[in-house]
Amino acid sequence: MLRIGHPASLTPDQLADFPKGIELVPIPDNLDHDVEIDVWIPDAFPTRAMRVWPHLRGVKLVLCLMAGTEWIPPTVGPHVTVCNARGAHNVPTAEWTLSAILAMLKQFPLFFDIQRSGQWRRRPEASAAYAAITGDTRHYHPPVMLEQLTGKTVLIVGHGAIGQEIERMLEPFCVEVLRVARTARTNPVVHPVSELDALLPRAEIVVLILPHTPETHGLIDRPRLALMRKGALLVNAARGPIVNTDALVEALQAGRIRAALDVTDPEPLPESHPLWNCPNLLITPHVAGASPRFLQNALSVVNAELRRYINGEPLHNVVQKAI
Repeated sequence: MLRIGHPASLTPDQLADFPKGIELVPIPDNLDHDVEIDVWIPDAFPTRAMRVWPHLRGVKLVLCLMAGTEWIPPTVGPHVTVCNARGAHNVPTAEWTLSAILAMLKQFPLFFDIQRSGQWRRRPEASAAYAAITGDTRHYHPPVMLEQLTGKTVLIVGHGAIGQEIERMLEPFCVEVLRVARTARTNPVVHPVSELDALLPRAEIVVLILPHTPETHGLIDRPRLALMRKGALLVNAARGPIVNTDALVEALQAGRIRAALDVTDPEPLPESHPLWNCPNLLITPHVAGASPRFLQNALSVVNAELRRYINGEPLHNVVQKAI
């Protein structure tokens, strides 16, 4: 009988749709003895999962509840197949991305500060902030306080499932979408990473939604931040180390660009880190994929993958095939 190890925090009701004829083995966070299982569903929090891994024996397949799996292959080694939960986070992450873009263009962080101060007459600060970040000092009447998303050029770096969902949600705003991925494609046109430098100056909004790998580590560095047009918005809903943090701090403090981050490097971001106090920046603490439906969606992806495994069918979300 196939033995499936899963976080002990999962309830029988949450696992009720799993295939019959398997043995479900709860794995507590404080596991202190060896357990023999065939398939491991690790805890969504890597630190918890890595604590129990040394006690697991016989694991042939890891079915992750998250889209990001960068910590798993180095932990389990090359002789274990690893699958992610591709598709489970598409909607909430895309909704966060769209919300972050609109929040920054509409200067919600500034207006929230004005709300807390109780000073209505501070509203001209929004016009001054717009002029400073964009360099557009022309006289407008009424004064410019908010920007439109409609008609802007958006560069999506990482055109996988989440990137495609972000593009779908951007459609009503009639934006021009530029796409970059590891592999160039047509219909729609997706540019290779080698063309990123040529595309960055064209974009008013740059969205990062690609996995963290050795190739993408530090992808957005000083030279590439310098290629971004003045006032451009960088949105990182991927992984913190994709952006060089020191270079980002410099660009923000210089008033060249603005940013919305759900992820940082380091993470968690220390209280004393200069990012916290950078201008033109919105930070959320790695929550973009969260929603009341997250676990339901993730378990549905894992369940489907498990059934394919049992039936000897090809797995859909393989990020590492056992050697």
